Amino acid sequence: MKVIAAKSAGFCSGVAWAVETAYKAAENGNLVTLGPVIHNRQVTDDLERLGVRIIENLEEWNGETILVRCHGVPLSMELEMQSRGISFIDCTCPWVKRVHHYAAKSKEEGRILIVLGDNMHPEIKGIVSHAATGYRVIKNEWMLASVVPLLDTTERYTLVAQTTLRRSFFDSTVKFFQSRNFDLVVHDTICNATTERQKEAEEISKTVDIMIVLGDIHSANTQKLFEICKHNCAKTFLTQTINDKELQDSFKSGKMVGITAGASTPPSITKEALLVMSDLINNDNTEGMEAANAVEQPKTSNNAQSNVQSFEEMLDESFVTLHTGDVVKGTVIQVTDNEITVNLGYKSDGIITKGEYIDDPNAVLMELVKLGDVIEVQVMRVNDGDGNVLVSKRRLDAQTNYKLIEQAFNEKEAVTGRVMDLVKGGLIASIFGVRVFVPSSQISSRYVEDLSVFKGKEFKFNILEFDRSKRRTVAGRKELAALEQKERREELFATLEVGQQITGAVSRITDFGAFVDLGGVDGLVHISELAWKRVRKVSDMLSVGDEVTVTVIDINSEKNKISLTLKDAGNNPWNNIAEKYPIGSLVEGKVVRMATFGAFVNLEEGIDGLVHISQISSKHVDKPEDELTIGQIVTVKVTDVNEENRKISLSKKAVDSPADEEPAESEEQVKEQSEDSASNEVEIVGEAENVNEAEPNTQVESNEADENKTES
Repeated sequence: MKVIAAKSAGFCSGVAWAVETAYKAAENGNLVTLGPVIHNRQVTDDLERLGVRIIENLEEWNGETILVRCHGVPLSMELEMQSRGISFIDCTCPWVKRVHHYAAKSKEEGRILIVLGDNMHPEIKGIVSHAATGYRVIKNEWMLASVVPLLDTTERYTLVAQTTLRRSFFDSTVKFFQSRNFDLVVHDTICNATTERQKEAEEISKTVDIMIVLGDIHSANTQKLFEICKHNCAKTFLTQTINDKELQDSFKSGKMVGITAGASTPPSITKEALLVMSDLINNDNTEGMEAANAVEQPKTSNNAQSNVQSFEEMLDESFVTLHTGDVVKGTVIQVTDNEITVNLGYKSDGIITKGEYIDDPNAVLMELVKLGDVIEVQVMRVNDGDGNVLVSKRRLDAQTNYKLIEQAFNEKEAVTGRVMDLVKGGLIASIFGVRVFVPSSQISSRYVEDLSVFKGKEFKFNILEFDRSKRRTVAGRKELAALEQKERREELFATLEVGQQITGAVSRITDFGAFVDLGGVDGLVHISELAWKRVRKVSDMLSVGDEVTVTVIDINSEKNKISLTLKDAGNNPWNNIAEKYPIGSLVEGKVVRMATFGAFVNLEEGIDGLVHISQISSKHVDKPEDELTIGQIVTVKVTDVNEENRKISLSKKAVDSPADEEPAESEEQVKEQSEDSASNEVEIVGEAENVNEAEPNTQVESNEADENKTES
């Protein structure tokens, strides 16, 4: 007779942790469990002898510490314990916690939750408590065929599974839904250990004459193993112990016997089974089999005790020994927003916090890591106080990445990094996962007042200093930035044309205008080009960071200057001005500015006309302020329109004294108007404040200078 023992038989890491926690807590006494810790009578009886009582609801609680079993509890019960201040130890399996997370997420997203599993199982009761009403639980293929046709295909669904579900049922269910074009989000929530155990049991059961499944009949995962093995091997037995004479007699009818155990089966039961099998082999010579073939995994000598010892060694190998600083590989079994759980093959799982996986606080772990990924990590602490192993990927990567940085420093190669934080005197960048200091003077080729604009962005850096012993690294990109800007400038000037529209971001604001980043090269929007109306402060119109579409009005490649405008020619208020304000028409406007030679009246946005001091009143006026006030609404007559020079002449006197519309003017008045106005007696509305727009040495320029002095 030959025995094949499944390597993955017995406790999984989650069950092992829960049982170990229960035994430790029992030492302090006054402990109860909400339902049995695991579905195994031997364990629960043993805990009961230690004084651990099992309760089914909180009404049975008498002030003890409560241990929440691997299956978890409904959300309402957890919230009640918290609200009542009940002391409890949460031993919910991490895989089950993960399903809770997906159930809650389905509720947030307005999706209907579909759970594959037994609706009477405590794990399922806990899962559905996190979902919205209207969830569906599908136990088997028959229910699947009955329930799915009744589902509304216009609804959105989320599919999860009991952690101990048969893999074949899960896969076929997913295909069933997909073939019917449901809006379905699928989460594979079958425990990794369960999948491996079922897969191994299926392979062994196909090759043996007799298959033994060790475990409690109330254990869901043990029942699944039995179903899988029974399908492949007719002589499959589910038993809690191998010490059954009738069962042992059945072994004589088979040359190949396979053994596996459910996740709730203690290692002692499996060891006992192997010991019994070894004794049977050595005492039975009817088949002429040598004891050397007693246990296939691993092969040993023909001494029964050696066979048992080999199995113990096999169990020891399944739970590796860990020490701080060890570098090990872990399989991802759970991912949340803030941490990753990995199976290390140890009695406890490894925890990688977000900061120990990646240096980017904005990274989304669920986008970077998937279930089943294998990650190499370094052990930071074997026990964090909660039974977990703290491990780090970032620190392990840093050791390798320091070599890459040193190589870049020696070979003067540029490397890519991302700016992470602002610190005194500069920035912190992550280069190959290593935190590197970047002085503020080295982040750009020009002075930058607000360094926060660089945070979160990627750049090329030169390694300026590197001291491995002090773990000090300084990087900069001043020279690289200068080269990049030169290349961008040459490229931009080669393609830019007057009249071209281009989108950019406001990079800097000054008193005379705003600079717009056109892609590494700045162009200037002069204050006079911000709008058709008069603009007193650039900050009234724009802010740093604003995205704007500008038009190129001048290019000077020799001086590296680009002039831009925000004015839209199609919206120029001076278009067809003579038709809107014909000479002789009466219009209403608001007095907006005073000058020594007259008052400006706003007729509409962007259009100001000049009421010359001689046209304010029929009587002599020394100062416009003597007759008019800022904000006053006046009715005036259009006396002249110059569309080309954007000037409108207005008269208030012609409205107030229509009978004297054409009064004979004194020689002194004629001379005054001639000197003040000449051919430029009317201010260019919206442009008058820009001295550069006027022709040099004209009276308008002189008047503007006077006006600016007055206003200042």
